[in-house]
Amino acid sequence: MKTNYQREITKHIETNQLSYLFIMILFIVGLIFGAMIVVSMHFTQKQDLLFYLNQYFSRIDQQEILNHFDLFKSALFSHLQYLIIFLLLGLSIIGLPIIWVTIFIKGTFIGFSVGFFVYQYGFSGLLFISAAILPQNLIVIPVYLFAATIAMIFSGQLLKKLSGRRFIRFTVEPVSQYLIVFVVLFGFCLLAALIEGYLIGYYLPLVRQLIN
Repeated sequence: MKTNYQREITKHIETNQLSYLFIMILFIVGLIFGAMIVVSMHFTQKQDLLFYLNQYFSRIDQQEILNHFDLFKSALFSHLQYLIIFLLLGLSIIGLPIIWVTIFIKGTFIGFSVGFFVYQYGFSGLLFISAAILPQNLIVIPVYLFAATIAMIFSGQLLKKLSGRRFIRFTVEPVSQYLIVFVVLFGFCLLAALIEGYLIGYYLPLVRQLIN
C-alpha cells in the first residue's frame, strides 16, 4: 500500500508529465545540436581544441590537477550554481524562457563534449567518456532535469496566480515545499561531486591511457 508521500509524488508526475517530457526533449535537442557542432567544426578549430585538451591531459599525467578536494569543491560549486539558478528562476515570473535556454545549453555542452571525444578518438573516446564523465552525470543530469521542471512548474503556477482576476492569498507552504525539494537535490549533487572529486579523480590517470 502506497504511503501518502508516494501517492503525492505519483500524482505530481501524472499531473505534470507533459512538463517533464518537454524538458527532456529540450535537453535531447541540445545534445543533438552539440554533436552537430562537432561535425561542422573546421579542421583548424579542432586542432586548437586538441591542443588545449592535450595540455590538460599532460597536467593529469604529471599529477598537477589531481587534488581530490579541489576537484570536489569545483564540481560541487558548479552543481550548486545550476541549482541556485533554477531555484531563483522558479521564483521569478519571467524565469520560464531562461530555464529552457539553460537546459538547452547544458544539453549542447554535453553533446559537444561526448561528440568531440567520439569523433576524434572513436571507440577509445567513448570508453573514456563512459569512465570519466558518465558516472557523475548519471546523477547530475536527472537532477538538473528535475530541478528545471520543478522550477518551470512553480514559475508557471506563480504567473497563473498573479495574472488571475481574483485575489489569491499568499501562503508560505508551497514556497517551503519548493525549497525543500532543492535541498534534497543539493544532497544528490553533493554525492555526484564526491564521485567526481574522489572516485573519478582517483582513477582518471588510468582512464587517460584509453585515448593515448
